[in-house]
Amino acid sequence: MVQIKTPEQIAKMRAAGLVVAAIHAATREAAVPGATTRDLDEVARKVLAEHGAKSNFLGYGGFPATICTSVNDVVVHGIPSDDVVLKDGDIISVDCGAIVDGWHGDAAYTAFVGSGHAPELIELSRVTEESMWAGIAAMKQGNRLVDVSRAIETYIRRQPKPGGGRYGIIEDYGGHGIGTEMHMDPHLLNYVDRRRGKGPKLVPGFCLAIEPMVSLGTPRTEVLSDDWTVITTDGTWSSHWEHSVALTEQGPLVLTALDGGRAKLAEHGVTAAPDPLA
Repeated sequence: MVQIKTPEQIAKMRAAGLVVAAIHAATREAAVPGATTRDLDEVARKVLAEHGAKSNFLGYGGFPATICTSVNDVVVHGIPSDDVVLKDGDIISVDCGAIVDGWHGDAAYTAFVGSGHAPELIELSRVTEESMWAGIAAMKQGNRLVDVSRAIETYIRRQPKPGGGRYGIIEDYGGHGIGTEMHMDPHLLNYVDRRRGKGPKLVPGFCLAIEPMVSLGTPRTEVLSDDWTVITTDGTWSSHWEHSVALTEQGPLVLTALDGGRAKLAEHGVTAAPDPLA
């Protein structure tokens, strides 16, 4: 069952989304050479406390931290640790969430640590982020869930990969519904699988966490012995971007973007819905 939200409930989700945006800003600033991923987790804890919000990651299925910190070939669910020290040239994906008044926000970004990154890594992150925005722009009344998947996949497949070959669209993980829980129906693939059909219609009150994960090589992953950390099977580096999005009568509202998605959606010819908290 897909949970459809009222405008008042979407406003509460926007409040949670703004806390997530604040965590993103603070952890981006802290992701420098010499910092540990545990340091970033402590930064996130402080931001949550400052806003009177709760983490929806800590304790989820036994997860032991406030954020996921996925470095280089780690796709998702990396556990913050004192042993993982960021160094010049690394890339890190930070995934985090917040709960405000029982409503959830969830978003992720990829950042470059230090300098000297290879052009193919910069392009990898760009392609992944832009595919997310293509999916967000497809959040329109009358579309179906598969239209979001198609928009993400189509964008990625149309981008030339430096050095040749194709980007790997991670197969085992995708987006999801979000609301009174972090992970809800429906599951959102980042590619089209005709066996799954078209999926539900997108109507006002429909909320999704849209999160493409893309590697420089394989679409396949494996989970390490800690039962959380997901890596690419061929060791290629990956990128992860995510925003929580609500479809309203006035269009999509990106709950976890500071401007509600206005600037990036305009690039796609889409007008973002008004911010209920503005």
